[in-house]
Amino acid sequence: MELKQFLKMQQQLVMTPQLQQAIKLLQLSRTELEETVQQELLENPVLEIDGEAQSSSDVGDAIDAAFEKDAKKEAKKDSTEPEFDMNRFIDDYADYSSDPASRELRLNDDDLPTLEQTVAARATLPEHLDWQLQLLSMTDEERHIADAIIGNINGDGYIRHEQLVALAEEHHVDVSEFESVLEEIIQDLDPLGVGARTLRECLLIQAKNLFPRDDFVHDIIDRHLETLEKRDVAAVLKDLDCDMEDLTGAMKLIRELEPKPGRNFSTPGEEPQYVTPDVFIVKVGRDYLVQLNDDGLPRLRLSRFYQRELKRSTTLEKGSEEREFIQNKFKSAMWLIRSIHQRQSTIRKVAESLVRFQRDFLERGPEHLRPLILRDVADDIGMHESTVSRVTTNKYVQTPQGIYELKYFFNSRITATEGSDLASESVKMKIKKFISHEDPKKPLSDQKICETLEAEGMSIARRTVAKYREMMGIATSSKRKQMF
Repeated sequence: MELKQFLKMQQQLVMTPQLQQAIKLLQLSRTELEETVQQELLENPVLEIDGEAQSSSDVGDAIDAAFEKDAKKEAKKDSTEPEFDMNRFIDDYADYSSDPASRELRLNDDDLPTLEQTVAARATLPEHLDWQLQLLSMTDEERHIADAIIGNINGDGYIRHEQLVALAEEHHVDVSEFESVLEEIIQDLDPLGVGARTLRECLLIQAKNLFPRDDFVHDIIDRHLETLEKRDVAAVLKDLDCDMEDLTGAMKLIRELEPKPGRNFSTPGEEPQYVTPDVFIVKVGRDYLVQLNDDGLPRLRLSRFYQRELKRSTTLEKGSEEREFIQNKFKSAMWLIRSIHQRQSTIRKVAESLVRFQRDFLERGPEHLRPLILRDVADDIGMHESTVSRVTTNKYVQTPQGIYELKYFFNSRITATEGSDLASESVKMKIKKFISHEDPKKPLSDQKICETLEAEGMSIARRTVAKYREMMGIATSSKRKQMF
């Protein structure tokens, strides 16, 4: 073994802190960017919001001016102010009413509360059931068991028998007591069918409450639910000794029942998330303009107070820790402002490129979406594919056709026998259109859809049709078939 020196040439990517920050901000969603900016405003004293930040001396002057203004107002008041007229107040009560109709006379739209301030949060299913339990008369033990059951009912309104057994063992109570509370108390609550252990039990509870005298409907649900699911109508007619007309009428009533009683109640942790678009594409004349959504993003600037302090050598000596701290914070603030500007500029370039590629989509809808890959946009704007991928992650655009994620516009290519190739998303829309116009009694099979697409010049395999159908959440033809 011996030590030797030798030369070696290699390429290496060195990521500066500025580049790392720019890449991080580029792939953040709008909400995450707002949170990052707010965190930086808290941690970096050099960074402030343009138009709102004030130095301590400015704040002091503003307070003194406010006090002086109030003092002048008090001096101008007439010492012989008339007493409060109660009768006049009663006559003019409508002016002070909280009725929206009366408030429109004295408030403009800017003064009225927003929709978010007036809409209350929806009650969850456990909260709705607990509220009803408080109105019932029951023993402490029954209330304890009922609370345990309510806490284990899922978002659809069901509870499994295995859960009841586990709860009974956990509370050292016989399972029959849990079943008694479930059947006699919980299942009598609103919504009808809540607390059911199976679909049959759920529908049967509703049928006995809504159609108490229709034993025929009860028998169908109790004995032939699985048979009807298999579309074996002949077996149902034979067993119940009825004709097709009676069965059709009963099935119409069963369709009115709710298979998921908890559907209309919110589930904790599953509240809808509303999307705020990052970009707006607006049609002006014959052209489409791209406008960034800067609403909610504060305009940042460097603190003028600290800029003046750095220029004063008497306040901060050169080489001191304080001066070095402020200089580092200045660099961090400038990197953040530049990174945000670069992020917005890159999003605009990508959106403008999508407008050039997907003009047919903007004009005529998803069926005319053009096949597109990241490399096409990257070559168009002169950037790397990874940059385009980061820009399109968790970003949304509002178009004349609706709000879409930027990644929606990138689709695989489907070869067409005639004309230009099609995007996979446009093929999905065609499949969805065919199924929506099919005969419910004779639904289209995957093979029939494949043949219809081929007749329109789209060569696509049957398994691909099945894959696209499943991606859109559409059932098979046998399950879509309507017998009644």
